[in-house]
Amino acid sequence: MRRAMMVAAVLLVCGGVVLSAAVKKYGKPLTLKETTKISAIFAQPDSFNGKRVKVQGPIVDVCEMKGCWIAIASDKEFQSIRFKVDDGVIVFPMTAKGLTAKVEGVVTVSTLSEEEQIAQGKEMEKEMKKPFDPKTVKGPKTVIMIKGEAAEIE
Repeated sequence: MRRAMMVAAVLLVCGGVVLSAAVKKYGKPLTLKETTKISAIFAQPDSFNGKRVKVQGPIVDVCEMKGCWIAIASDKEFQSIRFKVDDGVIVFPMTAKGLTAKVEGVVTVSTLSEEEQIAQGKEMEKEMKKPFDPKTVKGPKTVIMIKGEAAEIE
């Protein structure tokens, strides 16, 4: 009987640890009930600009320098959206890559000139340690991302 109680206590403690570790929360709590498809944001970016959304998907990339952003895959192939937070406010671990994120924030849509893209490309080259060729930049580019406030990763 005593052994059975000890085993039950150990299972309860271990089960509690596993459950509490299953979802890691960052920033503010999620508040929105409805999840928006990332593909819907890409299909009509101007209608989402400045609006608060909650999106969900697998994390395909993480900022290697400061952990200040994650890229979340869309429900459509070859699409992902960057979820960017203020440096130091939230720090995403590199181990988040491959996990699933539910995130909430405000959509921002901007157009970058060639010069801005080249400057950003050089910064990303340092950050991601991947080569950047400025000759690949051709004309202005629309950038869609989410200014992050809340995240849950599991």
